Amino acid sequence: MTHTPSFLAFDCGATSGRAVRATFSQGSFEMKEVYRFPSGLIELQGKYYWDVVAIYEHFRKCLDQLRQEGVTIDSIGIDTWGVDFGFVAEDGSLLGNPRAYRDPYTEGIPEKVYRTIPREQLYAATGIQIMNFNSIFQLYAQTQEGFAPLRYAKEILFVPDLLSYMLTGRKVCEYTIASTSGMMDQNTRQFNKELLKKLGIRADVLLPIVQPGVQIGTFEGIPVIAVAGHDTASAIAAVPAADEHFAYLSSGTWSLMGIEAPSPIINEESARENFTNEGGIEETTRFLKNITGMWLLEQSRKVWKAAGKDYSYAQLMDMARAEASFPGRIDPDDPRFANPGNMVEAITSVIGPANDAQIVSCIYHSLADKYAEVLKCLQNFAPYRIEKLHIIGGGSANELLNQWTADAIGLSVVAGPTEATAIGNVMMQAKAAGLVRDRWEMRRMIAQTFQVKTYNPS
Repeated sequence: MTHTPSFLAFDCGATSGRAVRATFSQGSFEMKEVYRFPSGLIELQGKYYWDVVAIYEHFRKCLDQLRQEGVTIDSIGIDTWGVDFGFVAEDGSLLGNPRAYRDPYTEGIPEKVYRTIPREQLYAATGIQIMNFNSIFQLYAQTQEGFAPLRYAKEILFVPDLLSYMLTGRKVCEYTIASTSGMMDQNTRQFNKELLKKLGIRADVLLPIVQPGVQIGTFEGIPVIAVAGHDTASAIAAVPAADEHFAYLSSGTWSLMGIEAPSPIINEESARENFTNEGGIEETTRFLKNITGMWLLEQSRKVWKAAGKDYSYAQLMDMARAEASFPGRIDPDDPRFANPGNMVEAITSVIGPANDAQIVSCIYHSLADKYAEVLKCLQNFAPYRIEKLHIIGGGSANELLNQWTADAIGLSVVAGPTEATAIGNVMMQAKAAGLVRDRWEMRRMIAQTFQVKTYNPS
């Protein structure tokens, strides 16, 4: 009997996670969600943590469930959010749960760091856009407050690597997750320890960086593979592009728009435009920009629901279409929309009085215009011609926004797959198993397996 390869992706988000099983056969594969679990913050003595022990227990429960069902798994891969990390002691003990990037302890820390390393110098060294929760700022804050786990740590492990360690007992530092830290030299693809020493941060706790695709160890005989541990890197690995002439938009609550570059793009213009350089598979660079995405609509829906108007996404699309000519526009990245008490009031304070349908139209058009603005910047940076935009993630199912985006950018939009992160995770496992040779073969298989829809500018 021919063996049917089967891989398990643990895809962990900041509020929930899931396990997705992929079964490969005759040049294609099938995906099935087999387990879902909560993940979230723990507040203790004024500090915020991720409960990685609970996540680990859910991993074990999922694997026990599959074993009882007689399901054979060839390997496991783990992806999570970026920047956060935990500590391991000399004897291998876990020194508590990792601090969460949502902990406000890094507020004001970047400005303190700039007294030693100016902002421009920090960007030039790491290529990472400045956000106060970057790992380098967290470590600086922990150093300043004398955080005990850091003081007694032998190593730090980023969250996907920490979970892999809990399964296997083996420690690695995977490239794509390490690249989100603001501590990695983009040219050597290793940590810039001199940078840390200037800030008084321990550099001896950092492991050498390895590329995705290596086997970390085993859990009860099942290989655990270092996939693209950063969830966005896994998602970009699943873009079903035929060649390099594309830009991508990972569309959800937040939008990440960028290109897959052969090397980092770090100069005064990229710093001024606040683009970031993060690691991709096969030593590529994800040159991208963070954009406020469907957060605008989600928060507006919350206001309307509280008022007794529980619009479905299909209704919202019809409402926007009915008010397609409404001229009101906002800048989605305006700080006023970051976390307002009432998103509808925040929007109408800019565009003036508007009914619900007009607000939805405004949001969709404003996002499409923002995507066009960022794409124009990307075309100036890209070492090749951008011929189409691939939209992946949950937002790729929004047909009206996809069409308005195509109209705004003047290029074809290819929408799908929606489950890109889990797909990229299992495809890296398939590559490690020798089922595919490189990212282009991965993408050809994804294009053959999943239906995508193309929107041409009207």
